[in-house]
Amino acid sequence: MSNPLRSTYVNCPTCDSKVQWHPDSVSRPFCSERCRLIDLGDWIEENNKISTPIEEGFPS
Repeated sequence: MSNPLRSTYVNCPTCDSKVQWHPDSVSRPFCSERCRLIDLGDWIEENNKISTPIEEGFPS
């Protein structure tokens, strides 16, 4: 069983700062709305992409 007093921290994907992982954190896993929007802009500008093409159908 998990310890409710123990906090989980992750690194912000944009600026690498420590962020507490908590259900009330609206920008998680980002540290702020600013970092979330920077990441979104990178996807819109196609600076980020999924490297493996999506295959149709199910694997055999």
